Amino acid sequence: MAYTRRIKETAIRMMLPPENTPLKKIGETLGIPEGTLKKWKQELRVNGHTLTESDPKSDKWSSQDKFLIVTETMKLNEAELSEYCKKNGLYEAQVKLWQENCMNANGNIPGQIAELMQQDKVTQRELRRLKKELQRKESALAETAALLVLRKKAEAIWGASDDEED
Repeated sequence: MAYTRRIKETAIRMMLPPENTPLKKIGETLGIPEGTLKKWKQELRVNGHTLTESDPKSDKWSSQDKFLIVTETMKLNEAELSEYCKKNGLYEAQVKLWQENCMNANGNIPGQIAELMQQDKVTQRELRRLKKELQRKESALAETAALLVLRKKAEAIWGASDDEED
């Protein structure tokens, strides 16, 4: 069903802060199926709007929304951040934690790379040792096989030795 632009704008305004009206309530109020509202909400997210459910707990925010909030608030001073949080139903501590998490997301990469390189060196040494051992065993096996072939040929030519007849 096609909805007028005015109805869609009203629904979207209800989704956005400061109202943050749950989709179920919007659907009941405007007579729009929840699936349609979810589609519109997803379109808003794709277009860079931050959205939340009616509860501002951090587990209600998607990673994409948290990241958008961090990018929007990174350069705000304390007063601007406070105003932003009030307007969007957030807690300053929550936003600051998200900012810190974003800044530290790749912080341990050099340490992890060094550890992986060290593990790679150990693995390469072990691989070389095992290849060397395998080569030694293959050589010993080939030598043993050659000796057995020679022994059989010698027995065929000269007969069995006295040691084996007993």
